[in-house]
Amino acid sequence: MTTYAVTGASGPFGHHAITALVEAGVPASDIVALVRTPSKVQDLADLGVQVRVADYSDAATLPDALAGVDTLLLVSGSEVGQRVPQHTNVIDAAKAAGVSRIVYTSAPRADTTELVLAPEHKATEEALRASGVAFTILRNGWYIENYLGQVEQYRATGEIVGAAGDGLVSGAPRADFAEAAAAALVQPGHENAVYELGGAPAFTMTDLAAALSAATGTTIVYRDVTPDELVATLEGAGLDSGTAGFVTALDVATKRGDLFTDSGDLQRLLGRESTPLADAIAAALR
Repeated sequence: MTTYAVTGASGPFGHHAITALVEAGVPASDIVALVRTPSKVQDLADLGVQVRVADYSDAATLPDALAGVDTLLLVSGSEVGQRVPQHTNVIDAAKAAGVSRIVYTSAPRADTTELVLAPEHKATEEALRASGVAFTILRNGWYIENYLGQVEQYRATGEIVGAAGDGLVSGAPRADFAEAAAAALVQPGHENAVYELGGAPAFTMTDLAAALSAATGTTIVYRDVTPDELVATLEGAGLDSGTAGFVTALDVATKRGDLFTDSGDLQRLLGRESTPLADAIAAALR
């Protein structure tokens, strides 16, 4: 019997991963959901999943949380700027608890990319390698859901304004990446492997606008601007300068190709094609 634990289980990625494990035939009693607030995963507890309290920032919570765990899915934290110490806490505790393998959700080409989000992931990958614990690194591409929080704005204005040019995004729904993570947890042969995960076919922001138009029945176009113009537009919409600069940096990275991969690793882990952009958007908006 193997015991699998998933951090951040109350978040959408962790929750999807646990659901995928159950659907893959793992007994719920062999799965541990690690959360800060157990009440947020009552549905998982009702399935028979073990629920334990674990806080990335509170190392004292981690030994009991990881006791008896064989394989751990470390879902990267959401607190940008705090990830390295938080992830290191979990890695250290996992090693002390005798966890045999850690699967980590990283960023595309984390060790070489200029992507603004990558340095914390690169540092976590280095901590994993230094730990001596077997690892599987999943360099997740962009979640299509990242673009869906502004749908009403796009419908109201009829446009997506960005600085991504014709940059390609190898995006897929979060659930696809979580299903791949579950596969990497339970399948043999993924020890000390690094996978570049991305959806196919890749899409541009013009493609995104077209898919949103079809799904909403509203004509939405993509309007490309310079990075400076995008910063000014975002600040004019009420974003502070730091956030506007961060969002713009992501668009610049997209144009540079940082969110594209042709590796096929996601599809191999899934054992199927990833969900196309139009299908993912239509399902999400339903």
